[in-house]
Amino acid sequence: MYEFDSESLTPEQRAMVKLWEAHLEAEFETKDAEASCGTMTDTPYVNHVPTLTGGIGRSHLNHFYEKYFIPNMPSDLETEMISRTVGLDRIVDEFVIRCTHSVEMYWLLPGVPATGRRLEFVVVVIVSFEEGKMSEEHIHWDQASVLAQAGLIDPKNLPVSGAEAARKMLDRNAVPSNALIKRTVSDELL
Repeated sequence: MYEFDSESLTPEQRAMVKLWEAHLEAEFETKDAEASCGTMTDTPYVNHVPTLTGGIGRSHLNHFYEKYFIPNMPSDLETEMISRTVGLDRIVDEFVIRCTHSVEMYWLLPGVPATGRRLEFVVVVIVSFEEGKMSEEHIHWDQASVLAQAGLIDPKNLPVSGAEAARKMLDRNAVPSNALIKRTVSDELL
């Protein structure tokens, strides 16, 4: 399990981490859209890149968080940190999300009713800061992996992985490398 050491950070960097963690707490623990948006500038921008969900501006994001993001989190959702990088005006977090697709998740699978399937995928979030507040969040994940795990695409003949991608990120020896190549190539050195 990854443990982040904030001792080597500047006071400004520690403040960014504290604000980002308050934002995450408001989203996932206290489930408070107003508190979550309170960590942001007046004109923040959030983009869940694979699905183009999120918004621009505090009132738009507050509505998105309150109606489509926070209440549509499965009760068993959990995250596991892989890494954190803190720069001068941004934080990059890499983590695994695990949950059962037990509710319609507008931000992850918009328009798809709950499938009841287990999902496990890697997420990378780039958070930018301006004048002591969060100004942007860019959230990336492998949508093909999510679609395969939700049973919405058949990965059999596609170069797509499922939960094993997250497992390999947490333990590089958990899943062999090059399995997708080996489906079509005979190479003993792979």
